[in-house]
Amino acid sequence: MTAAASFWLGTSWKMTKTLGEAGAYADDLRSAVEAGSVPPELRLFVLPAATSLATVRDRLDGSGVALGSQNAHPGPDGAVTGEVSMSMVRDAGASLVEIGHAERRTLLGETDNMVADKVAAAVSAGLTPLVCVGETTAERARGETPDVLARQVRAALSQLGRTRPTELLVAYEPHWAIGSEGRPATPAEVSEGLGVLRRALDEDLAGTPTSVLYGGSVHAGNAADLVTGLPVDGLFVGRAAWTAPGLLDLAHRSADALRRRTLHRPKPPDLVSAIVRKDPR
Repeated sequence: MTAAASFWLGTSWKMTKTLGEAGAYADDLRSAVEAGSVPPELRLFVLPAATSLATVRDRLDGSGVALGSQNAHPGPDGAVTGEVSMSMVRDAGASLVEIGHAERRTLLGETDNMVADKVAAAVSAGLTPLVCVGETTAERARGETPDVLARQVRAALSQLGRTRPTELLVAYEPHWAIGSEGRPATPAEVSEGLGVLRRALDEDLAGTPTSVLYGGSVHAGNAADLVTGLPVDGLFVGRAAWTAPGLLDLAHRSADALRRRTLHRPKPPDLVSAIVRKDPR
């Protein structure tokens, strides 16, 4: 695994925003980019609903903000009612595609095999996969977090064969930390997951630019601590970034924290060891 150079910060809008609302958000974000108020060390991305992809694409074209789809079907264009293909979301402007989010795994029955098929299809279509992994409350209580995360990330990459993505994003999102009822994770809990993912990626994708993001109850009050306290390559945000001002506020907080991390933070292996030692689990 080769670490990416920039820090990713983005949001999935999930099942929100009309075309007008999506366009207004994109206009506000573009204005901020053009005014020079987006920190240059950040790589911003937004994942609208499929109905809004083209609208947001037209508003953000040339801005440097990456556009992604929240999902896509792994098969070729054809008779699959209600789905959109990888080529369709790419045509609508997406360069990223989110795969395997906890809600799709738990509510819609998306399996590791389905995630693997989607990752392979995304890479074949020239899209960057954003693979979401995370354990449930019950799995964590049973002490299965390392096994679950290693299984999920290795399964996600299992259908790539000799084809390798030009870049890969992996978001650690514990199921119990997601949504309005989610419990923010402690640094030790996040550190454990990040360590498992990095080891698996080092073994399976050596040489591929890979970024490990964290998502799960990220908000203005904890974003800076997550950036300075953990070796993350980005943050994947939910409702705290559902307005353009919310995303931009997080961008400035993250950039300030990155500067402090560069100046003061110990090397990642030392930090991870220190955090793990404090947590007997």
